[in-house]
Amino acid sequence: MPGIAVYRQFAVDGGLMSYGPDTPAIFRASADYIDRILKGIDPAVLPVQQPTKYLFSVNLKAAITLGLAVPPTLVAEADEVIE
Repeated sequence: MPGIAVYRQFAVDGGLMSYGPDTPAIFRASADYIDRILKGIDPAVLPVQQPTKYLFSVNLKAAITLGLAVPPTLVAEADEVIE
């Protein structure tokens, strides 16, 4: 059964597709917040941030195994294609 998830690792591990926030970018932003707090900035004044970059991964190997044809336009839009 085809599956789509939020995290890239799902597609890497054999899932069909993933679309979600760039996790390493979120961790880098978190490290910046921690640095600011450790330098004495009040956490209450820090703005709430949301992800700004999302990653789309397609696992063509999984699609072939499931007998699915992935349109070339969808493959072209993917940030990562797993073959």
